[in-house]
Amino acid sequence: VFLCTMKALDEQERHNLAMNLVGESLKELGYEFIAVNSTLKKHPQFVCEKDRKRLFVVVQAFTYPDHPELPLAVMDKMYAHAQTFHAETFFAGVGLQNTQDPTLPLYLNEPYTVVYTGLIPYETGR
Repeated sequence: VFLCTMKALDEQERHNLAMNLVGESLKELGYEFIAVNSTLKKHPQFVCEKDRKRLFVVVQAFTYPDHPELPLAVMDKMYAHAQTFHAETFFAGVGLQNTQDPTLPLYLNEPYTVVYTGLIPYETGR
């Protein structure tokens, strides 16, 4: 008897997937990475630069039926930190969902759907 067990991605693995997607997007936009932090809940995930414009990017992965929630306390802290480096702060919410059945988790090496609308600029107090 052969049992095929599919491994569901854990929170860190979903975060890494979201990081890869955002990182590729930043690369395509021509940004150079100064620092990358893929540790879950350690912010910012990306510090990058292009044309002397520096960005701090906070990445959050979410799965169906959840929606991205702008972590205001984190974003305010990142905004204040970014100001000391004359940088802009952005939020990148990445939706991930099982392609075959959105109520199922994401599985390793299985198709998934991505919802990512790009970087959302953040200014304190929003």
